[in-house]
Amino acid sequence: MERHTYLTLLTPEDARTRWFTRIAELNAGPGEEYVPLSRALHRTISRPVEALRSSPAFHGAAMDGIAVRAETTFMASTRAPLRLETGREAFWINTGHPLPEGTNAVIMVENVNTEDEGRTVVIEKAAFPWQHVRKLGEDMVATEIILAPGTRIGPYEIGAMAAAGVMSPPVFRLPEVAVIPSGSEIVPLAEAREEDLRAGRCLPEFNSLVFSALVDEAGGRARTLPVVPDEPAAIAAAIRSAVEDGADLVILNAGSSAGSHDYSADVIREMGELLVHGVAVMPGKPTALGVVRTSGREVPIIGTPGYPVSAIVAMEEFVMPLLALWQKHEAARRESVEVFPCNPLPSRPGMEERIRVKLGRVDGSLYAVPLPRGAGTVTSLSRADGVIRIPRDCEGISAGEAVRAELLRPREQIEGALLAIGSHDNTLELIDSFLRRTHPRFRLTSAHVGSLGGLLALRRRQCHLAGCHLLDEETGVYNQRAVREHLAGEPVLLVRLVEREQGLILMPGNPRGISSFEDLLRRDLRFINRQRGSGTRVLLDYHLARRGISPSRITGYRDEEYTHMSVAAAVLSGRADAGLGVRSAANALGLDFIPVGVEEYDLIIPRRYAEDERMNALFEVVRSDDFRAAVTSMGGYCTDRTGEVVWEYDGN
Repeated sequence: MERHTYLTLLTPEDARTRWFTRIAELNAGPGEEYVPLSRALHRTISRPVEALRSSPAFHGAAMDGIAVRAETTFMASTRAPLRLETGREAFWINTGHPLPEGTNAVIMVENVNTEDEGRTVVIEKAAFPWQHVRKLGEDMVATEIILAPGTRIGPYEIGAMAAAGVMSPPVFRLPEVAVIPSGSEIVPLAEAREEDLRAGRCLPEFNSLVFSALVDEAGGRARTLPVVPDEPAAIAAAIRSAVEDGADLVILNAGSSAGSHDYSADVIREMGELLVHGVAVMPGKPTALGVVRTSGREVPIIGTPGYPVSAIVAMEEFVMPLLALWQKHEAARRESVEVFPCNPLPSRPGMEERIRVKLGRVDGSLYAVPLPRGAGTVTSLSRADGVIRIPRDCEGISAGEAVRAELLRPREQIEGALLAIGSHDNTLELIDSFLRRTHPRFRLTSAHVGSLGGLLALRRRQCHLAGCHLLDEETGVYNQRAVREHLAGEPVLLVRLVEREQGLILMPGNPRGISSFEDLLRRDLRFINRQRGSGTRVLLDYHLARRGISPSRITGYRDEEYTHMSVAAAVLSGRADAGLGVRSAANALGLDFIPVGVEEYDLIIPRRYAEDERMNALFEVVRSDDFRAAVTSMGGYCTDRTGEVVWEYDGN
């Protein structure tokens, strides 16, 4: 099988139009059925629903009191109270009961007095026709259309149909969506063994779980078939089986790219029509769209990329709108807000790009911090607050340039977030967990750009706080000199979060026999570094300078990661033999650790936020015994001064 190239990339809109137009010619779709009202929740109305009866079906009392003929009360007043005989001129009635024949108004019980042991009632104010009466058909009249096609049935719609006597509404049949995972290296999630995953012998298949959840949310019903290998005949057989079992749509995952072992496009072409192969969107470019013919049926099919983020973009662009189209309603629209990127967002012209971001409102503006863009970084989906779309004719967005972002979370969650930008530490995620548990309205959103990057973000007023551990090599004091240099004029508090052990992270058992910084000069060793501007990088350079070691002599010195956990993962994977990081990261992955010193990690907090209710909640968390105990259990931390204001800077 030859390697393909993308000769023509269609925009997502053009690709969607081409596919949808062909699907419309097939007269494809799920059809309709009638379901009991008790099982109609979240189904979609397929044709106009008419009321089978009026509601209410009679003139009924809207208040407790007496039913009267209004015209007989017109003479009543406080000066000339009117007396009515009960059972003949006035009738006691309860809310919801039908009016006695000949009556057309209700007088509230509070406005009625009785005489002659209840045989007579006295009123001092006239009633008007249909006062306090729910008239026949006030809510709905028999034959009136109460729900239109495309209406998603919720609790209120169920109530309306019950009142109208509609016990089995017409709904679109749930679209049957067959999901076919493909790839010779793919194994079902439950069968993925840790030793095989670490050795790269297999990849766990979990895209189908995400696809199924997306399909369910869109009103469809997903069914995942067994994993098929990268063999055209096996892929074709799986597609044929899916269609024969009644699938309205087939999703073929992991074989749509231009690689020599990606057969999706060829199989689609051989089994029917390949309408699109290659879409001008990143991630998601390799998407294939078409129609397959088998067993007397023509069924739409989509070949999605294997990387999770790319695959989900393909789902959002093509599958979700198709399911909405079949059910006569619009796909859910996300709320759009104005945001300001903290960093430049370069982009490749000719491709529409989707960048997932974290958001935080600072001084009235929403700031966006980009998450990793890799098509395989599934955590960029779970951690993201929003998505920025960069048009295909744009080379990117400048830092601070206003741009629209689609929200992935409720606005209330974003408004309640404290945005921390700066150095990474595992305790930041722990703070967020405690905040959500003890103060559900608030959370801590953190972005890791290094200590210096955090101070610069504070200076630009793009965040609420920054994690920092910058060592002054001359005095041995942490953070104070850096704050004076970069935050002049901004009064801040330095709040001690932790004192933590930094050291060399090594493979279990230290098979390379590393014992000191001098060993990093060995040509058979590879080092993994932190990014420039990080406190850990400053600490490394400090130790190298003390020993007279030139960084250029260390293999891997320019190979950078942004978090301690990423450094530990690089060592665990064998990509590097050693890296500098905190003990808790080594402990988390079962790695060896050689301590080189204890450093002070502080939260830099502008004084103007010190009384913010979100910040008060954070202080409460970090000063709690439970939080300190949880930090201590991670290893490599001292919490004796956790939560203490260790220095106040007045800005001068």
